[in-house]
Amino acid sequence: MEIKNVCILGAGTLGSRVALQAAISGYQIGIFDIHEKALTDSFQVMKGILLQLEKAEKIQEPIEKILSRIHFTTEMDKAVNQADIINESVTEDLNIKLEVWRKIGEIAPKHTIFTTNTSYLLPSHLAEASGRAEKFCAFHFHDVFYARVVDIMPHPGTDPSLIPLLEDFGKSLNQVPVLVKKENPGYIFNSMLIALIGAAGKLLTGEVASIEDIDKSWMVNFHMPMGPFGILDSIGLDTAWHVTKSRKDTASKDFASLLKTYIDQGKLGEKSGAGFYYYPNPEYKRHDFLN
Repeated sequence: MEIKNVCILGAGTLGSRVALQAAISGYQIGIFDIHEKALTDSFQVMKGILLQLEKAEKIQEPIEKILSRIHFTTEMDKAVNQADIINESVTEDLNIKLEVWRKIGEIAPKHTIFTTNTSYLLPSHLAEASGRAEKFCAFHFHDVFYARVVDIMPHPGTDPSLIPLLEDFGKSLNQVPVLVKKENPGYIFNSMLIALIGAAGKLLTGEVASIEDIDKSWMVNFHMPMGPFGILDSIGLDTAWHVTKSRKDTASKDFASLLKTYIDQGKLGEKSGAGFYYYPNPEYKRHDFLN
């Protein structure tokens, strides 16, 4: 099977980046969102990223030509009607995702490969709702441009022949495919990251240290450009809350409660301009932050 047309469901932070990288790689893209503003914002984000890539001489084509391969729509039928592969990045809520996949299963072409970019749910939670469990697999991206790993995580009913197809597709998007041999919440990297974030959250809610000092400790010891709370802002506090609130230990529940206070104030992290830090110039990027 040859993949030419790619459908991205959800024009948020990650969906926009996946769509843009696929367009840079030469694919035709249909990107769907129920909100017109999300599509408008997505277009502006893409232009901004392309300008940065152009300045760094990392793209070979004019910006206008790349953008011409991306088609934005609030009509799901138009987004999926020629899709060879669908990658879903809608809100990390099981009921919303199930509703989306039931509809996709009804309207997508018979040959279409179904993939989910879910951060923490398992593909087996969603596959049956699509009506084509054998064509369903998790295909989970990270940052796309800077963290170039894509996780391939089948469920027990996934057709094994999809795996090499997804590996080749991932490589064509300038990503490094890694295979998660059995379902695991959080894939590989996120499983390690959750341990870090959980430890940082426990230090904060336990009033052991401040946000800034926790980040400084991590940044200095590991020579990193940001610490756990800067990372959380990058991920999105809403996404972190969805993951954290599902955990049963007391420390996670305490941290989920803290995250919810930020979310209730509209502080979702970098994408909203405020989280644990304020953007576009967070304190941890100041030249004197580690002095």
